Amino acid sequence: MPPYTERTIVHSGTQSMPFRYDNTLSVTNSEASLTLTTPRDWTRHGLTDLSLWFQGDPTNTAERLYVAVSNASGSPAVVTNDDPAAATIDAWIEWRIPLQVFSDKGINLRNVDKIAIGLGIKANMATPGGTGTLFIDDIQLYRPRDAGESSPLPQEKHQDLDSSGAYGE
Repeated sequence: MPPYTERTIVHSGTQSMPFRYDNTLSVTNSEASLTLTTPRDWTRHGLTDLSLWFQGDPTNTAERLYVAVSNASGSPAVVTNDDPAAATIDAWIEWRIPLQVFSDKGINLRNVDKIAIGLGIKANMATPGGTGTLFIDDIQLYRPRDAGESSPLPQEKHQDLDSSGAYGE
């Protein structure tokens, strides 16, 4: 396993991504991004939602959590978590974003080439933020539940995101 992964604080599996942020000294946001190796069609298989799990720490500075998705050209579409103190939550929380939100902001979901997760304000704002560590796990694309299924996530169809250009189930 890569040396940058967290192996104790995980939502599922054996590792999560520790995301250390320092938005001080004129820095307004910290971001981790992944450029996908091939353009991704996020409409394949009826995919409708992007999901990620995160856990913060009460000692973190409160910062806005966001996800930015982009195509090869143009500006990214940024979606911000509703909780301005998301980085301080000391429990695993699922954040589920309808893909339509990115489409409504101009992203061609048939040709997604980059995803970024960040904390702070993704704009040229003059107000710096704070510091802390957030853990990210289980970034996945989901299809809607099949008709008749009443169970939540375990029976839901999903696609894992990876950088290889292939979807995993």
